[in-house]
Amino acid sequence: MWGRHHSDVPYGVVDVGSNTVRLLVAAHGKPLLSLRETLGLGEVVERTGRISESKLVETARHVSRFVDEAREAGADDVEILITSPGRQAANGPELVDAIEDETTAPARILSSQEEGQLAFIGALSTLHLPPRRRVTVVDVGGGSTQLVVGSAREGIIWSGAIDLGSRRLTSRRLSGDPPSRRDLEQARAEVDELLAPLVPPLSRSAYAVGGSARALKRLVGGRLDEAELAGAIDLLARTSHVDLVDHYDVNPARAETLAAGATILDTVRAKLDTPLKVIRAGVREGAVAELGARRRAA
Repeated sequence: MWGRHHSDVPYGVVDVGSNTVRLLVAAHGKPLLSLRETLGLGEVVERTGRISESKLVETARHVSRFVDEAREAGADDVEILITSPGRQAANGPELVDAIEDETTAPARILSSQEEGQLAFIGALSTLHLPPRRRVTVVDVGGGSTQLVVGSAREGIIWSGAIDLGSRRLTSRRLSGDPPSRRDLEQARAEVDELLAPLVPPLSRSAYAVGGSARALKRLVGGRLDEAELAGAIDLLARTSHVDLVDHYDVNPARAETLAAGATILDTVRAKLDTPLKVIRAGVREGAVAELGARRRAA
């Protein structure tokens, strides 16, 4: 017998992404514990096409520690979700095996569609919008970018993705410190080309989730509209990574990829022809919302 109703028990999600590994533990949809570790898997995958043995071991060790932390916080259910590094690395299944060998929690690689779906669920869980209001959720990660359109009533009606995120674009086009104007133009052209086949339906508003969006919001102090993003990209084109950290309170790992994140977000904004409102919730919040829904239904 449960000592308390099982919906009261915390649950946890470990998100293995291109730049970081993150833990979120929640109960009743409210966060209890949040941890992160920067590992840079996406950079290794972009450079070599696979995850090195040392990175497999390092990632599994950190994930195991996060699972232990989640259980110490009272989480009975812990899920491990692997995003773009698992999809893009030639040996992505080896990452799943390495993690499951180190932990007792299930691990799986999310498809782009599943990742976008969780980002959408996470966003809507915090927005409290009218049920019929159709919105677009944009999730720029380190290795890929997802666009999802839907409403609370309809659910998801359209989704699309490009296999390019802030870390991948940095490695390919924007390795300068700071990046040159020419490199920024070429980076935008690449994003534009990849986005061209995507034709999302119109929506009332658009929301951006993910680390790049949050860092840019802190940088510009508001929503990501045409003028604010143009100003941010101009600043990033003339500011070194060190100065971003020292003078603008940008996380050191984020400073290297922020110009790429801004370029992707501004290109998406132009395609949608609407400003982007930044919110904190995303894939992890969507995953814990799904865990909570499954638990309530059990």
